[in-house]
Amino acid sequence: MTTTDSTAKISVRDIRKTFELKGEEFVAIERVNLDIADNEFVTVVGPSGCGKSTLMNILAGLEAPTAGQALVDGKPVAGPGPDRGVIFQQYALFPWLTVRKNVEFGLKVAGLPKAERREKADYFIRMVGLEQFADALPKMLSGGMKQRCAIARAYAVNPSILLMDEPFGALDALTRVKLQEQLLGTWSREKRTVMFITHDVDEAVFLANRVVVMAARPGRIYDVIDVDLPYPRTEEVRLSPEFRDLRNRVWHAVYHQEPGVVAGSASH
Repeated sequence: MTTTDSTAKISVRDIRKTFELKGEEFVAIERVNLDIADNEFVTVVGPSGCGKSTLMNILAGLEAPTAGQALVDGKPVAGPGPDRGVIFQQYALFPWLTVRKNVEFGLKVAGLPKAERREKADYFIRMVGLEQFADALPKMLSGGMKQRCAIARAYAVNPSILLMDEPFGALDALTRVKLQEQLLGTWSREKRTVMFITHDVDEAVFLANRVVVMAARPGRIYDVIDVDLPYPRTEEVRLSPEFRDLRNRVWHAVYHQEPGVVAGSASH
């Protein structure tokens, strides 16, 4: 499942990324190969320092690989683009703009007429349940509301891919669970290809079609685990024996890794 496929929405081919650290070469990720299908929801989990965010930044076009290639629709990633929406843990909203103006921002940059911007923004604001706060500034919103606004803004510019780097990491447990369910509801209605980075094993299993487990030093793919659970994912699914078994398998892959295992060899 880590081999490449010319029909994949996202393909990562033998990606290597190094940084200079105190005058020495530090290998952040090494020989990473991964395919993500169109409209697939993939979560990426692993210990700190395994290169999850580095891999996402390469796909976002924010960093260039030292070796290898990242491709979207078969074309090399050469920089940021409107086909990829990026959502970080920090909300990154413009504090002087209302919720509606934040969601409209990318549409305004794209040159859409005012009426069309308003119509699209209001649709996605309703989609994330913020219609009562459309004219509010970010300082008036809770953390969960800010992240919903960021998700609406990302969807509004109609990217085919959403890259999400621990978007719920700073939220309390109850808000986090609610936003997980809401994100899946949004994804089921407005299909996108999603790569979602998390440190939370439960979150990784609850959201994904597949969970990619990474290992550190150097960062590499350790295992890829299919999540054969029905959508919509409900509290009943979360409490099911099948969910528990998958969670235990992912947990074991993350926290009981054999040192020096090459990518994909831990799949069985």
